[in-house]
Amino acid sequence: MDLATVIGMLGAIGFVVMAMVMGGSMNLFINVPSVLIVFGGTLFVVLSQYTMGQFFGAGKIAGKAFMFKIDSPEDLIEKIVEMADAARKGGFLALEEAEIDNPFMQKGVDMLVDGHDIEVVRETLAKDIAMTSDRHDFGATIFKGMGDVAPAMGMIGTLIGLVAMLSNMDDPKTIGPSMAVALLTTLYGAFLANIVCLPMAVKLQNRAQEEKLNQMLVLDGIVGIADGQNPRVIEGILKNYLAASKRNNGNEDD
Repeated sequence: MDLATVIGMLGAIGFVVMAMVMGGSMNLFINVPSVLIVFGGTLFVVLSQYTMGQFFGAGKIAGKAFMFKIDSPEDLIEKIVEMADAARKGGFLALEEAEIDNPFMQKGVDMLVDGHDIEVVRETLAKDIAMTSDRHDFGATIFKGMGDVAPAMGMIGTLIGLVAMLSNMDDPKTIGPSMAVALLTTLYGAFLANIVCLPMAVKLQNRAQEEKLNQMLVLDGIVGIADGQNPRVIEGILKNYLAASKRNNGNEDD
């Protein structure tokens, strides 16, 4: 579980709720029509921009913001160097029994073992990287779209509330409560966009970038093994994917 996502989102929600409680009763900040306009309207507007499969597929991708396990680049490099050494001693068939947890790496090794030409391996894995990146970027785009639409729906709700308020100007007692209700939709729109949707979009983009870098690292490693390069040379090339402070000491941060 990604604690940064959970703690950050819950912390932001907690401070907002705390401010509401300190400002008065929570009932002042609850209005069902405003919720329907902002949350329901945002979902359906964004749905209209995509297909049903694309829209609901974003929900599955969203899980990566909270539950995401990715191999560390250091572990991938160590495994690739180990396989490069085995391939130099026993040929590609020596990799057939290698225990590989990374599916992308396993796919590349299987192609080497099956005797595919190096250019075919390179193009296949590169296409796989591009398609995976596109899928993940698509999920982030949907949440970014929600973040863009939510404030607009909040403004629409506010305008609806103002129209209702102005139509009852003959009763001054209703002006204050009506204005408060009208402004709640703006609050809901800003809340949904800036505390939920936009942070999710950024997190998913970061996850996609991390996975893409790992896959590019593996691709370069597989190509190095196929070319018969020295394991130490491969290791040196792959360490370029690490932060400068980690190339000689994996315990330091960038």
